[in-house]
Order: sequence, then C-alpha cells, then structure tokens
Amino acid sequence: MNAVVGSHDILFVTLDTLRYDVAAELAEAGRLRNLLPPGVRWERRHSPGSFTYASHAAMFAGFLPTPVTPGPHPRLVAATFPGSETTAPDTWVFDAPDLPAGLARAGYHTVCVGGVGFFNKLTPLGSALPELFAESHWEPAFGVTDPHSLEHQIDRAAEVMRRTRGRLFLFVNVSALHQPNRCYLPGAAEDSRESHAAALEYVDRHIGRLYALMRRPCLVIVCSDHGTAYGEEGHAGHRIGHEVVWTVPYTHFILEPHAPL
Repeated sequence: MNAVVGSHDILFVTLDTLRYDVAAELAEAGRLRNLLPPGVRWERRHSPGSFTYASHAAMFAGFLPTPVTPGPHPRLVAATFPGSETTAPDTWVFDAPDLPAGLARAGYHTVCVGGVGFFNKLTPLGSALPELFAESHWEPAFGVTDPHSLEHQIDRAAEVMRRTRGRLFLFVNVSALHQPNRCYLPGAAEDSRESHAAALEYVDRHIGRLYALMRRPCLVIVCSDHGTAYGEEGHAGHRIGHEVVWTVPYTHFILEPHAPL
C-alpha cells in the first residue's frame, strides 16, 4: 500500500448487507461477470461490525474485514496506534483519525456517494460518516427504495470524475442489496435469500460502468459491511451475532492502465 498511495486512485465500494454465502454461490455459478474481474475471487472474511454504522466507522479507521483464518493479519491501511499488532511494514499508516482524512493529507480529493440511511445527511447521525469526506452526495434516488439506485449513484460518480483533477478517493455505499430488495425478483411478495441474490445480479449488471469511469491505475476494494438473516434460526435482519451477519465477502485488485474495460 505504500507504493499505491500517491500513485493510484482508490475506489472503495461497500455492498451493503451482502451475505458471503450468496456472493460465493453466484460467483461459483458464473453469475458475477462484471463485479469480479478475471482471476479475482471473493475472500471469506469477518466483518468488524454487525450493522452499517459500526462496520463503516471501523473500516474508515483502517479495520477492513478480517480473514477468517487465525491471525494476526497485516492490514492494508492503519491509523497510527501504539502497540498495533496488525500494522506491518507494507501497511500504509496515516496519522489521522480516519482514512478519508489520512488520504486527504496525502493529496487525495475524498468523495462519498452514499446509499443507505447512515449516509443520507438528513439527521446528525446520518451526517456523521459523510462528513468525514471533503465532498459527499446523497439523494432519495440513491437509497434503498429506488430499484435503480446504483445506476443513479454511478451517474453521480461520473459527474464527480468529469470535474476532479488530481488523486481521487471515491467511496460508494451500494444500497441495492439492503431490504427491501424484493423488487429485483419478479413476483416476490417479500424479501428473501433469493431476492437478495437477484439484487446482487442487478449490481453486477451495472458495476462495470463504475469501474470503467475510474482513472488507471486504480486500487479497487469491494466488500460487504455485514450480512443479513432471512429466517436462519428464527432471525431476520442484522445487528445480531449470527454467522450469516458476521461473515462477508471481500476482495481488492488493481485496475491497470492496459486492462480491458
């Protein structure tokens, strides 16, 4: 990461509420043709939080989802913190309270394109995470009730890219997977694991346009912030300590200048 910061743009995408098992099944079946470039696979990891606010607050402090195998696991990025056992020589260390501030000090323009309610800027709580960025965007068309939310978010990202000069850190919180997601499964009367999968296929159909917008070389980090339950052991939703909530997909890769769009 010490070679990446300053030389690459950075795109960080959180697929809000995406379960690892659904992500892995669709990838194995060849149904994610755009989200994962050739040769890129999901890694099974544990989320740092069981709901959006907690998980993003941790990730913006440098605590990305942790590999499920025994650690310690060196981190990509980390805030200065005496005694940290996961800060390694290859870790990019920032002397700031959060990653957007650290990257801003390194010369990046930091932009948030929000999705779920914790990014809607309608309340003090909904403003806390967006205010970490130099520039933040949210409107109802980006939120959980619009079946074309990702398309609208990418339209806004395109507008940002047209006027941004210099290094960019772009964060996009994808809301499409979060309930209600039944709109992505024709005929569905309620949310289910199947409609969750259909929402992921919707994301896959459009995410390639976001990748194509990015200037290269670009580091791309894609992960879920937490999973969600659809009736497992009687549970529904998240903010609970269940395996389907804590286990998330994660990957990162470089979009090289010569790579096909």
